[in-house]
Amino acid sequence: MDDLRSLTRTFVGTGTIDAIFVRPARDVPAMSVVSAEATVGRGLVGDRSAERRSTVVGKRQITLLQAEHLPLIARWTGRDRLDPALLRRNLVVSGFNLLAARSPFADQVLRLLIGDEVVLELTGDCAPCSKMEAILGPGGYNAMRGHGGVTARIVQGGVVVVGAMVRVAR
Repeated sequence: MDDLRSLTRTFVGTGTIDAIFVRPARDVPAMSVVSAEATVGRGLVGDRSAERRSTVVGKRQITLLQAEHLPLIARWTGRDRLDPALLRRNLVVSGFNLLAARSPFADQVLRLLIGDEVVLELTGDCAPCSKMEAILGPGGYNAMRGHGGVTARIVQGGVVVVGAMVRVAR
């Protein structure tokens, strides 16, 4: 039988980038793009987080949302469907459990490979902000709790495209 360390490194299949969003400025709606340049230490080119002058290596350079959570959030907010652009995350990923890609062991860092070149290290949960209440209506904040996605830092840059494969980097 495999030990816990081994189990946390094993994933079934791969995922897919379903959508890419950038927000060029504060309080501006997210814009859907088919590709974006991921820059180490910054974020996605065209996104306001990457345009900051600071080069401080932050934990929230890019945000990822689990596509499979969208129907749950929609239902909890009384909608038939939910446009992921409203949730203000950069990448929407399907077919891959993002939450499991954060190792429970500090000495065993898991990294995600997006396409053939971009490498991300997940850094934490992407908790909802108070804007979710305004965007999704009363209870929107709580509908997002536990389903707001994850934050990551960019370890190796490159181009992210819609349809790119998502997997654990070996």
